[in-house]
Amino acid sequence: MAALAGSAGGLLFSARKALNWTASERVADVFAAYVQEGWFGKCSRRVCLMGREEPSFFVEHDFWSDAEIDADPVYRDFFRPRGLGWSAGTGVQVSTGDNIVFSVERAFSEGPVAAESVARLNLLRPHLARSALVSARMQHKRAQGAAEALTAMQLPAFLLRAGGEVVEMSPLGTDVSSLVILGAHGRLRLADRQADALLDDALASLTSAPAISARSFPVRDAAGTPRQVAHLVPVPRGAHDVFGDSYALLMMVPVASDRVPSATLMKSLFDLTPSEARVASGIARGETPGTIAASGGVAITTVRSQIRSVLEKTGTSRQSDLAGLLARLGATAPN
Repeated sequence: MAALAGSAGGLLFSARKALNWTASERVADVFAAYVQEGWFGKCSRRVCLMGREEPSFFVEHDFWSDAEIDADPVYRDFFRPRGLGWSAGTGVQVSTGDNIVFSVERAFSEGPVAAESVARLNLLRPHLARSALVSARMQHKRAQGAAEALTAMQLPAFLLRAGGEVVEMSPLGTDVSSLVILGAHGRLRLADRQADALLDDALASLTSAPAISARSFPVRDAAGTPRQVAHLVPVPRGAHDVFGDSYALLMMVPVASDRVPSATLMKSLFDLTPSEARVASGIARGETPGTIAASGGVAITTVRSQIRSVLEKTGTSRQSDLAGLLARLGATAPN
């Protein structure tokens, strides 16, 4: 990520009841001091990033003027004396309650992170958001092995090779035995044919088309009722010390209750923008595109375009299918 933005290094902060963080080697010592010396609690970057709903990376000038940055003690007394002082960051809220910040840190002498670099980072953001959900559920800085890591997630989860063969599954994998089929040579198939086709496409696209739009999709039972939301996340080479000879992680989040899901939950599960989440909530409540447009003060053509985007991101083909899925998502956030 840092290389894409011409930066010195990147970092990730995850905070709920406790603060966990990791950083690139080149900036690790700086951010160890940032945390240990109390600068983390004084810095307003995190608050500004988490206060923005747009699914985007932001830079300093999105929040402050040059004069304000120059006068900020965190920048003046901490970052700049250590050679840093420019960044691009984004905040992600996941349904576990964790607040996660990804950022890249650029040398002060190199100038602010350019708009073109922010655009490149934004192409990665949907995948970072999905990965954040996995990280939040792990609850460990370092897993001791694939079995322990999958157990810690407390979800039905399957480690897959590139061809879809199961390397290992979590103990809760048996809870979805009516939806998941282990075929010849350990190949994982989904009983829902539409979801199975989406899984095949997603596996094939992890390397051939990194900009794939749907790695999260509903999985229905024999009656056509959505029961799980499947998430396919690539396993990078650096994670092989935990996950071994695996290519991707397929995890399944159960669908629960009959209430309209919250906007935060929908954004976390399907990487919806705030406006897409609003439109999806309207569909779940049975509102027409015209009603949604009127209540939001936007053109109906805009709402229809947003509905098409939501259909694509949720792996559904019709508005009625989308309504059926969202009407059952409800309170899926874990305790």
